[in-house]
Amino acid sequence: MTASRTQKTLSRRTKLLYGIGDTGFNLAGTTIGVYFAIFLTDVARLNPGLAAAAIFIGRSWDYVNDPIIGHISDRTRTRWGRRRPFLLFGTLPFALSFMMLWWVPPWGSDVARAVYYAAAYLLFDTAATFVYMPYYALTPELTEDYDERTSLNAYRMAFSIAAGLIAFTVPLAIVGRFQPENQGRVFWMAAGIGLASALPVLATFVGTRERPEHQEMPPPGLRESLSAALHNQPFVFAMGIFLLTGVTVDLMQALLLYFIKYWLHLEAQGDLILGTIFVVALAALPFWAYVSARWDKRKAYIAGISFWAAVQVVLILLRPGAPLSAVLGLAALAGIGLSAAHIIPWSIIPDAVEWDELTTGRRHEGTFYSLVSLMQKVASSLALPLALLALDRTGYVPNALQQGGSTLMAIRLLVGVLPVLLLGGGIALAAVYPLSRERHAEVRAELADRRTGGNQP
Repeated sequence: MTASRTQKTLSRRTKLLYGIGDTGFNLAGTTIGVYFAIFLTDVARLNPGLAAAAIFIGRSWDYVNDPIIGHISDRTRTRWGRRRPFLLFGTLPFALSFMMLWWVPPWGSDVARAVYYAAAYLLFDTAATFVYMPYYALTPELTEDYDERTSLNAYRMAFSIAAGLIAFTVPLAIVGRFQPENQGRVFWMAAGIGLASALPVLATFVGTRERPEHQEMPPPGLRESLSAALHNQPFVFAMGIFLLTGVTVDLMQALLLYFIKYWLHLEAQGDLILGTIFVVALAALPFWAYVSARWDKRKAYIAGISFWAAVQVVLILLRPGAPLSAVLGLAALAGIGLSAAHIIPWSIIPDAVEWDELTTGRRHEGTFYSLVSLMQKVASSLALPLALLALDRTGYVPNALQQGGSTLMAIRLLVGVLPVLLLGGGIALAAVYPLSRERHAEVRAELADRRTGGNQP
């Protein structure tokens, strides 16, 4: 039996109003990913070791935070649905806690300021999880179609990458250089970003509706949900692909500005370089959606990520004084690969939800997405602090125009070699990912047959 479509194609309005929500998350998340480390070291004047500790403590709370909130959203039952109430009530704490991250306390003690940033990060991460975790879990609830999910995520990633472009360029335009005398500009930049991050989430609350049959299912227990995730082979592979790709993106966001500032000596052109990456990534989204539809998500991922890894190898071969045109050319090529990294892993994950329903009889979207996010944050909470510690051990001096040779080598390895290794791991997992387009269609057909009591739909 072949799978029939269980629903009509999602309207463009639904895709737009769902996708716009990621503007808020990526605007805040990219601003943190790109500027928070250099803000702590070069504006708040923490040494890299204390900055690493603050980031690690703040992110480590997600080890507990993510699965709990994901499970809570799985068990929530309201007239607005399971996920949407979190979007409505979580936006204000999300915006205010983001602003707190960028205030410089007038305290002389480095340790006291590090404690403040660890606490502020912990608070922000809790508030953010209350909105983005249910938001991500909406994807499989809006559509069950293999290609519609890619299309839905393409809309979402269009807004996400556009927000990333803003986050990469606007803060630099407002702040100028990340130096102690500009701390007031940094805070007002954060106030604007915080407000702009909250409003799109409310638009998603207004513009989306959850599938009612999912809310009618009995709420799962936490142990059951975790067991279902760990025994779901496609989900485990998808989580690994997402993890390795996401950590690479996180590292590049945090460390690329160090590479531009201290190796290429092009800080003044940083917004142009970063903007080029994101403009091209945004323009390439329809291409990767097309490739995924023509092949399948696994093959499209391997092609896109292999291309990105090759660009990273060339990037670290650049020398100081390289022509700006050459740097911008590589930035454009990196944007093509980054586009694939944004859209394809996100569209792979929801396909495992139907596998879950087929094998367990229930759906655990909130727990699944919380575990994906958790694993990425566990890795990032270790990778980024370790990268900062590596800079500290090599004698990094904030705002020094000339860094030591070991520091410069560390920056190049962290921006070039480490991402290639991580992306290679993602490619290896994608090569053996078990849920192809054809197998997913079979799973949906079996579910359709089960839902109709075994009758032909």
